[in-house]
Amino acid sequence: MILVAVLAAVICSVSTQYGVKFLVDSLSVDPTTGPSPWPAFALLVAFIAADNFLWRIATWVSSYAFVGVTGDLRSELFRHLTGHAPSYFADRLPGVLTSRVTATSNAVFQVENLFFWNVMPPCVATVGAIALLATVSVEMAVVLVVISACVMVAMFRIAANGRPLHHAFADKAAAVDGEMVDVVGNMGMVRAFGGIAREHRRFDRKIGDELVARRRSLLYLEKLRLSHAAIVVVMTCGLLAWALLLWRQKQATAGDVVLVCTLGISVLSATRDLAVASVDATQHLARLAEALLTLLSPHELRDHPRAFALVPNGARVRFERVSFRYPSGKHVFDGLNLDIRPGQRVGVVGPSGGGKSTLVALLQRFYDVQGGRILIDGHDVAHATDDSLRQAITVVPQDTALLNRTLLDNIRYGRPGASDKEIWDAVVAARCQPFVDNLPEGLLTVVGDRGVKLSGGQRQRIAIARAFLKDAPLLILDEATSALDSESEEAIREALERLMVGRTVIAIAHRISTLRNYDRILVLQRGKLVQDGPPDVLMRQEGAYRYLVERELGRLSKRVA
Repeated sequence: MILVAVLAAVICSVSTQYGVKFLVDSLSVDPTTGPSPWPAFALLVAFIAADNFLWRIATWVSSYAFVGVTGDLRSELFRHLTGHAPSYFADRLPGVLTSRVTATSNAVFQVENLFFWNVMPPCVATVGAIALLATVSVEMAVVLVVISACVMVAMFRIAANGRPLHHAFADKAAAVDGEMVDVVGNMGMVRAFGGIAREHRRFDRKIGDELVARRRSLLYLEKLRLSHAAIVVVMTCGLLAWALLLWRQKQATAGDVVLVCTLGISVLSATRDLAVASVDATQHLARLAEALLTLLSPHELRDHPRAFALVPNGARVRFERVSFRYPSGKHVFDGLNLDIRPGQRVGVVGPSGGGKSTLVALLQRFYDVQGGRILIDGHDVAHATDDSLRQAITVVPQDTALLNRTLLDNIRYGRPGASDKEIWDAVVAARCQPFVDNLPEGLLTVVGDRGVKLSGGQRQRIAIARAFLKDAPLLILDEATSALDSESEEAIREALERLMVGRTVIAIAHRISTLRNYDRILVLQRGKLVQDGPPDVLMRQEGAYRYLVERELGRLSKRVA
């Protein structure tokens, strides 16, 4: 509808000038003997009315269509963005990613508008004007076609040469957005280290870089417009002089002179509008290309073509000859074998960089292994659907992630379909009830960005309540009590004891004392499983586990002293 309305409006607009020619010609003869001017007047009015109303139809429809496209686009980009693996987000600032989603939708909106209102109308108007001009002088029309084509080609090429400047501006603008989000998201740390003034200076430099890039982009466009303006002035004067010569030679009427003048100006103005629009479109397309280059990179992990829904039955975990190295090249595992029986509580210890976090990351399929396979109840996790794998595993991390929503929403995230009673049962089981009762709005309290309104222990208990609600057979504890005070730690240990009942548990811990009641300890060093067994058995042996325990006891005795 927009396309048809715009085409019809442009044709009416060009035809309006031909209507003016008829009116001028009818007024140039003796009114007593010549034709009546009223038919020419009626035709001109009809063209003017149709021109205006058709534009209104096009803009009315575009208010729904173009806005709808931006909404669909942001929704689709968000879906694609959330499909990336965790490693994708580790390498990029959240602010840059979110700003590029918005920048992409805005750029598409601008390009849509530029095409329908600024690019297509001049093109159609130029073709129509030259066709009408040929009725006066074919030679003049041919000359105008050649000049207009040369001007447009030159403008497009010059505009294309400025693309690196527009890309540089788009990149700098995205960097400024990312810098703001990064600082605002870490404001507590910035203020604690007296970094406010430093961040102001750093941000001013970023803004300065963006302004320089933007100024270069705009000045390049202005040089293009200035060149085109000079061409328009020269060519308009030439066409008008040519039309006057034809009139003096009685080869053109007064109406023809008016028609040539208005059509010539229209054609040359159309090339100007087209040049300006092409330059603006180049800028927006540069922003669009720069944003899509980041956002539309292929997903690192996809469901296998014949992926199945994983249905755990006891949650037995096996690593069979697993070999893995990170995309950066860091080698971790080489032929790792491991078998964890259903319902077993397994602690994973070892020095930093030994492979503990990598072990649980591979189990959750945050990366694909280069060799071997990882099985849950005999099923390869690489061939399971991502959704079913997530449903089989619950993670209680050291740094609890909470959305800026209510406590109720954050707990219900574990199982969106849970009833209020099931949520409250999870709250009680996780020992959240004492502090929830003291909150002004109870479970309807909004927790703030990343749960800033709650203490560390409270956030951790919310994570445990969420895990209770999810009720997955495989539980991963990643330093779940490492950064808490003694009172919070004791409460959380009790909650975790309840949570671990009937589940297969894999717990990463730096403090060995938190694993004293576990069935089995795995000691990882440099990607090798150097010890494996019950904690009391390993304690009686010379080896890495005993060394870690003795070193921890030594640190504790020094603190007491």
